[in-house]
Amino acid sequence: MRNRSSIPILRGISIAILSIALVLTVVALIGYSRQRNNYPRGMTIAGVVVGGVDPQIASERVLQVYSSPIEVQYGEAIIHIDPSVVGFEPDMDSMIAAADLERTGGSFWGGFWNYLWNRDPDQVEVPLSATIAEDRLRAYLQNEISARYDEPPTPAQPVPGSTTFSPGAPGRVLDIDRALRLIEDTLRSPNNRIVVLSYSQSTAARPSMENLQILLKQLITTSDFDGIIGLYMLDLQTGQEIHFALDQGQELSVQPDVSFTAASTIKIPILVSYYIKNGSAPIDEQTQALIGEMIRKSENNASDAMMNRIDPSTGPLIVTQNMKTIGLEDTFLAGFFASGSPLLQRFTTAANSRTDVFTDPDSYNQTTPVDMGMLLADLYQCATSGGGGWLQHFPTKLTAKSASKSSII
Repeated sequence: MRNRSSIPILRGISIAILSIALVLTVVALIGYSRQRNNYPRGMTIAGVVVGGVDPQIASERVLQVYSSPIEVQYGEAIIHIDPSVVGFEPDMDSMIAAADLERTGGSFWGGFWNYLWNRDPDQVEVPLSATIAEDRLRAYLQNEISARYDEPPTPAQPVPGSTTFSPGAPGRVLDIDRALRLIEDTLRSPNNRIVVLSYSQSTAARPSMENLQILLKQLITTSDFDGIIGLYMLDLQTGQEIHFALDQGQELSVQPDVSFTAASTIKIPILVSYYIKNGSAPIDEQTQALIGEMIRKSENNASDAMMNRIDPSTGPLIVTQNMKTIGLEDTFLAGFFASGSPLLQRFTTAANSRTDVFTDPDSYNQTTPVDMGMLLADLYQCATSGGGGWLQHFPTKLTAKSASKSSII
């Protein structure tokens, strides 16, 4: 039979155990409630660990990471970019709201049970939410990085006192579209805050026309040429020109240009004038042979024969008039080539009227470097694109086909 005196003791022990359990439960609930006010262990916001801290501290941690400057390496340069300068702004409100939903959205008692058994909650990752002003980033890349650190290619340079060029150097140009993607990725990364920008290498530029002109003048000067020289060159692709004249190494004005004896170059105007007269009519074998002898062999008799086909009496004057019609005011042919041929007309031009320079040009045929250069340029334009001064002044006579034949010959 149980001793009645033991019953109060057992009852007291039970009450004590229940009281202790109740106290422990209350303590656990208080501890869990406090923990529930903070984010669960293992939670990250935008890749930043925020487990065990409250929303305010979590927000400060995320902002500290994403407001820190990124390091941009471009060639030898190292640039630090403040994210706000290029319009990068984390959306903290939406990220904290998403984190709070994960913190408080689950079952209270289920979470308390896991807390009692010291079970770690599931890993929760709140992704980054941020905006970036791409136009501001592009402007920054163009104005602050490309404009400062790009290296344009260096063209070949004439070596002073010599007849050679020093080689050019390739350049470096920022790939802005690629840089946009790389920097955006870096701004959105919590750990990798360093980016190496890519660039493309541009080949060394060809010598400029200005440098080529310098070299040509050096060539003339260093060769001790003591006469008068005029030079005209036209880049048929770009339209850039070189035009100068020197007298014993001293610069001469080319307005107007310097007049020289045309000699055999005048045979090009003769050929052009033949086509002006005959248009695109077929050329017989005899005329074709004369053209070959005049242009390829520079035969004077063939040249006179071609002018006879233009006009037996005034062929040279017609050639001269044709040149003036297309704008070559300083080019003329005043007589036939045959010995004893009379001077049909005496021509005075701006070029042969200069008093500051005298080249003793032949009174029978004269031209200037720029006139002959423009004549050849018109020949090229007419043959390749159907343009040029010839077709403007003689649209029914000259054709691209006839100009093409002239250029081949």
